[in-house]
Amino acid sequence: MKNVALSATPPSFSDALKVWARIGLLSFGGPAAQISLMHREVVDERGWLTEKQYLDALGFCMLLPGPEAMQLATYAGWKLHGTVGGLAAGLLFIIPGTLVILALSIVYALFGNQPVTTALFLGVKAAVVIIVLEALLRISRRALRHRENWVVAGLAYIAISAFAVPFPLIVVCAALYGVAVTSAGHAPKADHDSTPSTLSFSGTLQTIVIWGLIWWTPVLAAFGLSQSAVLPELGMFFSKLAVVTFGGAYAVLAYMAQDVVNSFGWLLPGEMMDGLGLAETTPGPLILVTEFVGFLAAYREGGMISGLLGAALTVWVTFAPCFLWIFAGAPYIDWIASRPRLKNALAMITSAVVGVILNLAIWFALHVFFKNVSTYEAGIFNFWLPEMASIDLLAVGISALCGIMLLGFHWGIVRVLLIAAVGALALAFFNF
Repeated sequence: MKNVALSATPPSFSDALKVWARIGLLSFGGPAAQISLMHREVVDERGWLTEKQYLDALGFCMLLPGPEAMQLATYAGWKLHGTVGGLAAGLLFIIPGTLVILALSIVYALFGNQPVTTALFLGVKAAVVIIVLEALLRISRRALRHRENWVVAGLAYIAISAFAVPFPLIVVCAALYGVAVTSAGHAPKADHDSTPSTLSFSGTLQTIVIWGLIWWTPVLAAFGLSQSAVLPELGMFFSKLAVVTFGGAYAVLAYMAQDVVNSFGWLLPGEMMDGLGLAETTPGPLILVTEFVGFLAAYREGGMISGLLGAALTVWVTFAPCFLWIFAGAPYIDWIASRPRLKNALAMITSAVVGVILNLAIWFALHVFFKNVSTYEAGIFNFWLPEMASIDLLAVGISALCGIMLLGFHWGIVRVLLIAAVGALALAFFNF
């Protein structure tokens, strides 16, 4: 469908609310599908934003930590109806998925060890391996355009896989390198005409203070009021995660696995993959996998009430910063879009994300295809070594089938996940 002209009359708040709710309910398939859905609803069909406004906002959201699709929805709502519109669009984008993930997390905690759920999640995990691979290929085609992009991706992979360098440090180094090597041939030219004529720096500061308090008040309350050690840890860890989650959920999972699985011991590797599978099959940002982690970590320490508090706190500190970034930064989007160094910093961050996702794909595949995977250290080097006799041929076969469906026939993610889960369940019963 071709773009329509910018609507002369802004939509009413109630009309916009219906569209935001529709987008929230239909936002399956990860950020690429969600961004395409929003473009069709907001630009193509209704003309609420121009193509340039939408793409400039998307570029800005890609510079930010956190889920870019949710932040793009928040920006669109803000552009139309101010802060209230941004809140409505952003909240409606995440509420459906939040409720579904919570319900599925409860079911998982109560029945996760049953044979039926074990078989279902085997199929889901086998499919997730291919989904991550598909994401890697898609991002690589967009990100690795020049030799330095390949170098950054390779160095990021080596840093996180062989030396266990923290993901935030990789992001910072990639961004600094992007700023340092910006050249006319590899970065967009500046467009100084796009600099906004009026900016309220006092208003920006006020927004930062207000949303900073909204963000941190529950975290400080968890420290002061909670009898559990896990709730303050969740608040601090996922607040830190909200600041460094460049590259989307797939890249974040590598960083999460590094601490959630290995440092805190909240989840096992297979459980982390189960959480990603749940997030893949529900509407909303894939970063909602953090809610699954928060619920299980708190549930295992203090029961159901603690689990609900853990889920609520995790969702809060994951998404409250997103509103801060958008409401403080939206007035500056035109200015940022005109600065080639910032754009090149984003390009190098995206290149580093390719290496991080490659590490994640290998980590996932080893833990799905082999029942026993050990971590070996040789001086400063770290590497994984699977036990070849523990290979799971059923998981390998399901992943191969998912590869044909997803990469060969380009079927939708939800369809592939459902077929994989039901197929694994049927094969499990057949083997019994």
